[in-house]
Amino acid sequence: MPLLFATEAAEEGGGNFLVTPNVGIMLWTLIAFGFTLLILWKLAFPRIGEALDKRQRAIEEAIDASERTKAEADELLAEYRERLKEARVQAEEIVARARKAAEVHERESLESARQSREELMQQTRRDIEAETRRAIQEIRAEVADLTVLAAEKVTRKTLTEADQRRLVDEALAELDFSSLTREGA
Repeated sequence: MPLLFATEAAEEGGGNFLVTPNVGIMLWTLIAFGFTLLILWKLAFPRIGEALDKRQRAIEEAIDASERTKAEADELLAEYRERLKEARVQAEEIVARARKAAEVHERESLESARQSREELMQQTRRDIEAETRRAIQEIRAEVADLTVLAAEKVTRKTLTEADQRRLVDEALAELDFSSLTREGA
């Protein structure tokens, strides 16, 4: 039947029944809209609000967590840089100590070598002086023997011990052995 009224109205007014205002339909539409709004207000909007609040808190927590993480990363970076600086300083100190140790070792080695050379030179001098004294003693003994032999041949007699001693002393006094020793040089 409502279709019948709608077609009659369309024939009478020549328009569409949906476009024509009808107070009854408008009233029922407003009541249905209000009732739907009330149900949404009581049931759906609080849940939607809670979901939005929860999402907002999750986003804020994520932002706070990222800021804390960034702050921790900055602290770690600063600590890393500080440790790196300390490591560089320690490395420089180690290199400086190694250089000093090398210099000390070099000085000690040079001093040791110099002392060894001096000791060797002194030992060599002592050896040369001892050999020179020994050679001079041998030469003196040889000269004494030759002097005694020459005196025996000249005098054609055997000399007594005292005569031999006197002749040797005289011959030695005449010879200059100072040029053979270091003291005379």
